Amino acid sequence: MGTVTVESSARGGWQVLNLGLEPFGVTLRRQEELVRQRLLGIVPDILILVEHPPVVTLGRAKQRGNLLRDPAMLAAQGVEFFEITRGGDATYHAPGQLVGYPIFDLRQHGRDVLRFCRGIEAALIATLAMSGIGAEAVRGKAGVWVRGRKIASLGISIRRWVTFHGFALNVSTDLAGFQVIRPCGEDPGVMTSMVAILHRPVSMDEVRRVVAVRFAETFSLTEASAHIGAIG
Repeated sequence: MGTVTVESSARGGWQVLNLGLEPFGVTLRRQEELVRQRLLGIVPDILILVEHPPVVTLGRAKQRGNLLRDPAMLAAQGVEFFEITRGGDATYHAPGQLVGYPIFDLRQHGRDVLRFCRGIEAALIATLAMSGIGAEAVRGKAGVWVRGRKIASLGISIRRWVTFHGFALNVSTDLAGFQVIRPCGEDPGVMTSMVAILHRPVSMDEVRRVVAVRFAETFSLTEASAHIGAIG
């Protein structure tokens, strides 16, 4: 899988894989392999951080009415389409959006799926607070919200207590891309981004660094290094 910086922790260390821009299908296969390795104890907890070219994914809820373009129309617009096993419904990914896939063994994190999801939301809320954005979790709705608009989506899968899939935080995403779906059943206009709120450029590198730090704090891990080696 390539060389990464590893920090040790009380739970045996963890890794952050910074993949840059990678097609969704490639990252999906990478997740499957890392889940297999995590189940075997070959690798520690891993947080994948990545951006994807334009892609729509449909989760287990599979409400096709929330697809405002069929897969053929999406392909004609240069947008890939995948049906996957995460929780949730229709989601859109594109450059400028930081996508995180925690490959975590919940047997080391309390065996509590809901608590784990709330932890992801807390880490993202703390990340946004560092930029002066007051975000919150909304009861009954997954993800992170800012004044009634959604800035981060959340949907995970569990395999024998190992998590995969994860979150998508809109940093500088072109929000017009969401017009191809109803994001998890919401109107496309509900989506917002850090840039849209702050009205200034936001460094993706800095957001990646802060997310890693906040994950480390939230899940009681040693702070991950921002330096990541080449990924094969």
